[in-house]
Amino acid sequence: MLKFKGSQHFRQRLVCATLSGRPIRIDGIREQDENPGVRDYEACLLRLIEKVTDGCVVEINETGTIVRYRPGLITGGTGLVHDCGKARGIGYFMEPLICLALFGMKPLLITLQGITNDSNDPGVDIWRTATFPLIRRLLALGDADSLSLKVHKRGAPPGGGGEVHVRVPNVRSLPPISLLEEGMVKRVRGVAYSMRVAPAASNRMVDGARGVLNSLLADVFVFTDHMPGHEAGASPGYGLSLVAETTTGLLISAQASAPPAVKGEKSVLVPEDIGRQAAYMLLEEVQRGGICDSMHQGLVILLCALGPEELNEVRLGPLTPHAVRTLRHLKAFFGVTFSIKPQAASRTIFLSCIGAGVKNVSKRIS
Repeated sequence: MLKFKGSQHFRQRLVCATLSGRPIRIDGIREQDENPGVRDYEACLLRLIEKVTDGCVVEINETGTIVRYRPGLITGGTGLVHDCGKARGIGYFMEPLICLALFGMKPLLITLQGITNDSNDPGVDIWRTATFPLIRRLLALGDADSLSLKVHKRGAPPGGGGEVHVRVPNVRSLPPISLLEEGMVKRVRGVAYSMRVAPAASNRMVDGARGVLNSLLADVFVFTDHMPGHEAGASPGYGLSLVAETTTGLLISAQASAPPAVKGEKSVLVPEDIGRQAAYMLLEEVQRGGICDSMHQGLVILLCALGPEELNEVRLGPLTPHAVRTLRHLKAFFGVTFSIKPQAASRTIFLSCIGAGVKNVSKRIS
């Protein structure tokens, strides 16, 4: 049994434990806080893992500061529904769900309910327009409908009320990954969404973003998505997600959203500010370099480590703290060590490893 301490990277520890089949124990979960123990959204994640697996055992002590987890068999399935709550966005639950469902016994079709867009987690638009295309390219998934996300309702914090349908195929094993060429940005696409506010807010965000990007690039197009009535969730909100496509077909993403409205206080950020903020964040991500943005570094590194016992190599920008801790977890669970070589000319980092050769033991060989 592997032992960890603290609440950091709770999701990743559960994912690695399930894929490696190794039980874990996490001690000292926020034991120094005024409100110690597992948070509601972490308990919600454990319930989600129980839905897509069979035979897992979760033990939490009375104070919630110690969690013991013994993984089960990943089953997947269709017709599943999960309420993600209002503490974290749906994006918080998506990454562990996708990583596990790829190695499931059956393809996964699940409805997730909760907050679709906020400032803490990648929004559903980032997942649909950037993350899923990246996974399809890394795993050589040809059929776009086999890995898809459809937004039926949007939900902003604090009320939530959003609903998305997620479809994930299962694979026998992952192919070797070699993605090194970054390319130059050739166009920018985006989605400006709004709910329970004036439809003009979406157009104002587009104007703010184009005011920054059009001085650098002519091919900029942002779709507007104003959700009416019952499809708008329970709380007002608006935001913008942007995706830059390079000449090599890679996608760099960024997002910005209005903070939740506080009763009796007026927001200091107008829609134009949100548009400019998203544009500047996208430019920062492009400047960092690499084959993906900082939000997706941990996911790319994880897929490399799960790949076959061959050379897997990627080029990333400066590593985030999340990516660094991911490297440590992969060594602890799978024994995979990455070779890291900084490239001074491009200010990027070349990472390579021999994969752990993780296979889906539940999928028949056809």
